Amino acid sequence: MEKINALGRRKAAVARVYLTEGTGKITIDKRTLDEYFPSSILQYVVKQPLKTLDCEEKYDIYAHLDGGGYKGQAEALRLAISRALVKINPEDKATLRAEGFMTRDPRSVERKKPGQPKARKRFQFSKR
Repeated sequence: MEKINALGRRKAAVARVYLTEGTGKITIDKRTLDEYFPSSILQYVVKQPLKTLDCEEKYDIYAHLDGGGYKGQAEALRLAISRALVKINPEDKATLRAEGFMTRDPRSVERKKPGQPKARKRFQFSKR
């Protein structure tokens, strides 16, 4: 099997994933998953698509993460892994979609508008 690559995005985070057959090793920017995401919750989020398809020990994953915070990066990585797994076996798409791993979350931070302190907040109104 050759390298399968996929892209995942969430908020400002972008994850590029390269999947090869292997022993289940996940490397993110030359660091292990445990080093990059010390939180067990975020490690769980990243591994969700692999657990769902029961192929945790089947593929080696190398990922490059860019932008955003750690939560957005973890969810971007989850989407990228899901997309890569679907490239390998298209029949898995229905299973991953049912779990919600194939949907790109479109929510992101709204831009700040000129003449306002934040995106929607207005300066205090003064009658006099």
